[in-house]
Amino acid sequence: MGNFLTGKVIAVTGAGRGIGRAVALACAAEGARVVVNDHGVSVAGAEPTSEVAAAVVKEIAAAGGEAVAVADDISTMAGGQRVVDTALAAYGRVDGVVCVAGILRERMLFNMSEEEWDAVVGTHLKGTFTVFRAASAVMRAQGGGTLIGFTSGNHQGSVAQANYSAAKGGIISLVRSAALGLHKYGVTANAVAPVARTRMSAGVPMELKEIGEPEDVAALVVYLLSDRARADKVTGQVYTIAGPKIAVWAQPRELRAAYAETPWTPERIAEFLPGTVGTDPMPLLERLEEMARAAASSARPNA
Repeated sequence: MGNFLTGKVIAVTGAGRGIGRAVALACAAEGARVVVNDHGVSVAGAEPTSEVAAAVVKEIAAAGGEAVAVADDISTMAGGQRVVDTALAAYGRVDGVVCVAGILRERMLFNMSEEEWDAVVGTHLKGTFTVFRAASAVMRAQGGGTLIGFTSGNHQGSVAQANYSAAKGGIISLVRSAALGLHKYGVTANAVAPVARTRMSAGVPMELKEIGEPEDVAALVVYLLSDRARADKVTGQVYTIAGPKIAVWAQPRELRAAYAETPWTPERIAEFLPGTVGTDPMPLLERLEEMARAAASSARPNA
């Protein structure tokens, strides 16, 4: 076992399988006591079971670590609170939370139902909020802690997953807000946009040239939870890890601006905007035809 997280208490949502499981195991291997949360649903959001969380706790215990399971649905306020309350009841504190839990309901925007929207946004975005909200109150009193949200490269937009894309973009803004609002209390917040082989990535409609394993993602998360990251003043960041590649996303900022000497009218904007302010091209928009051809032929274009 390592010592990157010795003495820390870490709660991980979606920890029964895939990346969440790898994160929970890695945290325990680095000396943390772990709260393993997983509602146990399928990728489509059905078939809940608590067995997957309990199985990961057994793996951690077999390796000499300490862990407890909690199978609550973190898309509810009570569920998010129970994750944190479980850490407090078992170990007396919570030093980090990692929100990995997520589901998919793929559908074109014009066909998407309210239930498909609410389920995905509820699990990803609200599920991150409920745990962040409960944990941040404790961390504020403790004088420190770390919040980690999971986003995706799909926050740039998605052809058939507007719900997922919107939720992942929201998580980035939530993380940045947490970093700003909790900085004076010694709490850091960051987001991870992983590219790894999991149940969810298996359905990506393109062949990913840069992709790794859940264990690669877990290594980054362990660092972000550690005192090393705190000493390096890492907060408010979005990182991608894809096998051998690690990257940081740009902070939002104005790209170009122009000013008028008189009030704007639609006519003046039509003359002024295209050539002076212009646009910022969408890389994915340029690949739509390639992606459509691949979907029609059941092939997967390279990304």
